[in-house]
Amino acid sequence: MAKDIILIGAGGHSAELTEYINAQNEVVGRIQIVIVGYIDDDSSTYEHYGFVAPFIGAITAHKVREDVYYLMGIANLKFRRQITERFELSGAKFTGFIHPTAIIAKSAHIDPTVVISHNVSIGPKVTIEAHNMLNSRCTIGHDSYLGKFNFISPQVAIAGNTRIGEGNLLGTNAATIPGKTIGDNSLIGAGAVVIFNVPSNVTVVGNKARIL
Repeated sequence: MAKDIILIGAGGHSAELTEYINAQNEVVGRIQIVIVGYIDDDSSTYEHYGFVAPFIGAITAHKVREDVYYLMGIANLKFRRQITERFELSGAKFTGFIHPTAIIAKSAHIDPTVVISHNVSIGPKVTIEAHNMLNSRCTIGHDSYLGKFNFISPQVAIAGNTRIGEGNLLGTNAATIPGKTIGDNSLIGAGAVVIFNVPSNVTVVGNKARIL
């Protein structure tokens, strides 16, 4: 039976998720996921991408449905968490997505709300908690841990035994060396190489990394 979903957001991130879903349906040769529609407070983004599924209405006015799953299609970390938690309090069921090209160790534990994009690699004994977004070609090394609501950008390399808290953004091509920790709600800039333990609520840039 196909899974019916509503995408929250109708901008660029939702456009990418739509392409992933279409690719999945093509690979398996049948419709596994049906996009029922999109909700967004700005309908112009929906019109820009020319989605096939209908625009349902505004996020703020949406009444949570029990007959569908929700997939978060907004990249902004603040809004991702706020909207997700508000919808969950209203009874929304969230789903994740795993692209068919991802390589995932059998011993990895991944929450069913996690989104894993194409060509992602996840090593043995990795734990990834709810509502993480793993973008294309990122690598999560063995025995690493990711708390909730992190956004991992394309081509990020998380080394083995890295521990990451909640609500962090790791920019494109950022990397860690093994055994380091990152707190909560921090920004790791594009291309930064983390060689020390990063506290919460900071911005880190550079190779080698420094806290701004």
